[in-house]
Amino acid sequence: MSLQIIQYPHPTLRHPSRPLKKVDAELRKIIDEMWELMYEHEGVGLAANQVDLPYRLFVANPTGERESKETEQVFINPVLSGGRGQEEDEEGCLSIPGVRAPVVRNATIKVQAYDLSGNEIEAEAEGLMARILQHETDHLDGRLFIDRLSPTHVSAIEEQLEEFELVFHSKRETGEMPTDAEVAARLKELERLRT
Repeated sequence: MSLQIIQYPHPTLRHPSRPLKKVDAELRKIIDEMWELMYEHEGVGLAANQVDLPYRLFVANPTGERESKETEQVFINPVLSGGRGQEEDEEGCLSIPGVRAPVVRNATIKVQAYDLSGNEIEAEAEGLMARILQHETDHLDGRLFIDRLSPTHVSAIEEQLEEFELVFHSKRETGEMPTDAEVAARLKELERLRT
């Protein structure tokens, strides 16, 4: 399987991910590919549905540096709780490259998840890591950062979003992009395998 980062408005980005029931060698290989893609595209986090997979899983490294292995974390079946405070900061997304806008998020957040070895992760995060956890968990719920923008900020990026929509629809017309029904069938089959 060769993964690619899918771009807005691909339907998988709006598909709520399903909790994983099993971690196997193929999933480990998928996660390795996700790390590669994340670093290649200069990101700090990447959710499974950004690579067209319906699994409740994301990878994150707040340094964004391939060499910083000690700060890499895999979050399987994450659940966020106890958000406190609010901070506004600029966000972007590897599925909407080149588009950035200010997003208000909780300043601190608790996460409960599993790592790749099946160990439970329970942590409280703040700053950039709190933002990454919220941004990536939104992805798993089928939400994008643009859904959290004020009307003013949405209108500022509207033309850029329309460009992505035009490219997507023209790929659909030429058959380069599967139909919604084909995407849904593929996701259902993938869910059957691991969720």
